[in-house]
Amino acid sequence: MKLILLGPPGAGKGTQAKFLIEEYGIVQLSTGDILRKAIADETALGLQAKEIMARGDLVSDDVVNAIISERLDSEDCQKGFILDGFPRTLKQADSLSAMLLEKNMKLDAVIELKVDEEALVARILMRAKEAGESRADDNETVVRNRLDVYRELTEPLVAYYEAKGLLRTVNGMSDMQSVKEAIRKALQN
Repeated sequence: MKLILLGPPGAGKGTQAKFLIEEYGIVQLSTGDILRKAIADETALGLQAKEIMARGDLVSDDVVNAIISERLDSEDCQKGFILDGFPRTLKQADSLSAMLLEKNMKLDAVIELKVDEEALVARILMRAKEAGESRADDNETVVRNRLDVYRELTEPLVAYYEAKGLLRTVNGMSDMQSVKEAIRKALQN
C-alpha cells in the first residue's frame, strides 16, 4: 500500500499514520520528522531547516525531493509507505509522479483529512500546552502562518489527486477511532 496523507498541520496525519503502519505493515515517511532529526543532529541541512521551519515556511523542493527519492529506494519502502508532509506543492506532486514512474511504483490512494481550521488551531495550541513544552512552530502566529501556507500551496493537491482518481476524503474532526474506521473504509473502495 502506497499512500499520501493530506491535511493541514495538526490535522492528525501522524496519529492516523500510526494506525496505517500497524494495519498494512508499511513505513511512514514524514518529511517533518526527517527534518527535525536533521535539526537535532545539527547537520548543515538541519541548521538551515531550523530557521526556515521556525518561521513556518517550507524547506526548498530540491532538498525535500532528494530526501524523499533517496528514502523511497530503501528496502523498507518496497512493501509500501505513507507520505506525510510530502508532496506539499503541485511542483512536488509532479516530481513525485516522475520519481514513482522511474522507480516502477504507483500510489494506491491519497487520504485527505478534512478539518475545521479554528478547531485545528485550538487543538495544536492545546497539544503544546499539554506537552509542557512546545515546538518552536507551536504558537498561534506560526500555526496561522502554516495554515495560510497550506491553503495557498498544498490545498491545490486535493483537486490534482481527485483528477487522478486517487483522492479519498475523510472527516478529520471526528474522534480518532472514527477517523481510523473512515480511512479503513475509504481504502476498501
